[in-house]
Amino acid sequence: LNDYSYRGISQTQRQVAVQASAVYETRTFSEQIPLTAYAGAWGSSVNFPNTGAAAEIDINGGFRLKALEDKLSFDLGYTRYTYPGTPEALMYGFNEFSFVAGYDFGVAAVTGAVRYSPNFFANSGEAWYKWGQIAVPLPFLKVNENVSFKAFGTLGNQYVQTFTNYGIPSNNYWDWQAGLIVSFYGFDFTAAYTGTNLSVQDCLGTQNCASRVIVGLSKTF
Repeated sequence: LNDYSYRGISQTQRQVAVQASAVYETRTFSEQIPLTAYAGAWGSSVNFPNTGAAAEIDINGGFRLKALEDKLSFDLGYTRYTYPGTPEALMYGFNEFSFVAGYDFGVAAVTGAVRYSPNFFANSGEAWYKWGQIAVPLPFLKVNENVSFKAFGTLGNQYVQTFTNYGIPSNNYWDWQAGLIVSFYGFDFTAAYTGTNLSVQDCLGTQNCASRVIVGLSKTF
């Protein structure tokens, strides 16, 4: 990625980020209950000046339920965010709980999520993140059976109780993305235009919240 954007705000001072993840998911508990459990870890490089932080490492786990031939899905999860190397006094690490639901209509897939933290990043109190996405396959853009295209758009709202600790001027802000995913021979190339309704002044005098294009290449093994 040419940037790590977390809910619209750059975590790398708009510089390149390297990310990796690993997840283990069980088989369904039974034929009658298509429920699985999963656990994993996710990591990314970050750039928080003068804090000692070089990486974010998240530990996550939860349960997934799929129904109606996997068209309908639910996910109840937990994530622990950690930032190795940062002083404990900064209180950057936090816990977050999430509920995600989605339905694939074929012509479009719709997903919504609610995420809650009892004490968010930097000791900023209770936080709620509400997020929605629509993804639309583009089958008319045909190259061959190994290449496919998908357009997507997202909209999110982050509420933070003690917003001054988080570094924003009010208790909530909006973020969004619009982009394209090209899947080819096992790789996914993503290009997205992302931004927030926070100005440079609202973002501690930086460009970290400004609208920008983010591109990335990923592969799942």
